[in-house]
Amino acid sequence: MNKLTIDDLLNLVKSYNPDEVENIKRAYYYADNLHSGQKRQSGEPYITHPLNVAYILAEMHADRDTVCAGLLHDTLEDTHITKEDISHDFNPEIAALVDGVTKISKLNFSTKQEQNVANTRKIITGITSDVRIIIIKLADRLHNMRTLEYKTEFKQKENSLETMDIFVPLAYYIGAYRIKSELEDLSFRYLKPDIYMSLLEKNKKIEEENKNLLLEMKYKIENILKDNNIPNEIKVRTKNIYGIYKRLHEGEKLSDIHDLFSLKIMVDEIDDCYRGLRYVHSLYHPINSKFKDYICNPKTNMYSSLHTTVFGPEGRLVQTQIRTFDMDKIASFGLTAYFDINKGDARKVMQEELKNKYQFFSSLLEINSVFADNQEFVNQIKNELFSDKVYIYGINGNRVELPKGSTVIDYAFNLDSDIGNTMVGAIVNDDYKDVDYVLKNNDRVRIISDELSFGPREEWIAKAVTTKAKKRIREFKSN
Repeated sequence: MNKLTIDDLLNLVKSYNPDEVENIKRAYYYADNLHSGQKRQSGEPYITHPLNVAYILAEMHADRDTVCAGLLHDTLEDTHITKEDISHDFNPEIAALVDGVTKISKLNFSTKQEQNVANTRKIITGITSDVRIIIIKLADRLHNMRTLEYKTEFKQKENSLETMDIFVPLAYYIGAYRIKSELEDLSFRYLKPDIYMSLLEKNKKIEEENKNLLLEMKYKIENILKDNNIPNEIKVRTKNIYGIYKRLHEGEKLSDIHDLFSLKIMVDEIDDCYRGLRYVHSLYHPINSKFKDYICNPKTNMYSSLHTTVFGPEGRLVQTQIRTFDMDKIASFGLTAYFDINKGDARKVMQEELKNKYQFFSSLLEINSVFADNQEFVNQIKNELFSDKVYIYGINGNRVELPKGSTVIDYAFNLDSDIGNTMVGAIVNDDYKDVDYVLKNNDRVRIISDELSFGPREEWIAKAVTTKAKKRIREFKSN
């Protein structure tokens, strides 16, 4: 691969934001001067790292301040410059972004562990003030993982574990699937190198064996959609290596993974998605149990698409994903797609979307308000947000995401404090259940309330899993 240059970055920025090329050029030479004489462990000049981070951000069509902050992201930590200097030389917003991604100084802590958990908290909670902080951190981590071969084996595994524990869930929560998948595979490569290489070879082989079959399906679907006045673009996708490993680890055979291969079908309008589904099914028989409508019922990170798994030629299972072009941007880049969709209003729109539509955001705020101790905060985040999930359906069909092990208590308080405070039981899948019933994936739940009830019991606190439920029960008991 050719070495990235400042001209590569400027040409990319010029393609979507030509008015800001000079500002980004200035930020590059500003950072280059500050990092002068510093080297990466690869022996390259240090500036190659912030340049690559900025390029990853520009690939998302990030705004001027985000790209500039990517170039300057290590200056507060590794050079003599101050936040006030950056604010004066650029603007306060760039200074705030750089400060947001800068590690807290080790001088503030007595142990390395204390520093690590404090910085982890800073990374995670940065999203509450400006989602671009997380986006820059993800770009930073992605480039560091791409160049991990220059680290010791111990650091490779340590960084890979941290990536899986913290950065992969963060990428998932903002819907940045492309970054999430690459981070998973890069981490898996260092954590289980033998299994990774074995699956990589198997995957290449099975891709080659099915190449013509997939191209045949692509050709037929493209033509039937065009013949019915549905302009489209289709891409072939193979599941990432870590995704395959997880399925095999759960006991599936490689040949039985229904979404090992996917055809991404992109169309202009939502109506075309449903019309397109009809024509796909006219060509290839679907597996009814593998149909998902994430357009009417988006995932909790706002992923939207129709999924249907069909029997392709020779009985090969192939998943087709049908979505609009804008949905595809969000499917690939998550919240970062708003850089391209909303241009100058992107930051404002991203924060509003986070606040109003992304379920994890309110849970994060609750956890941050309850746990003052950094280690307890990080532990709760891992247990409650970065753990396995169950998805629960309410009486109106709305889907709620909860940590695995959650009870009816957690679900009720997730809906509303008044519902939790007056709850006496629940109907789950048409059967009566007590409030401490542990919910299962895809349960349908209707809460039974009684305005004359005594309110939540003290013992409910031990039976609840989520911070929000425990906090609301304590608040009720203290009033």
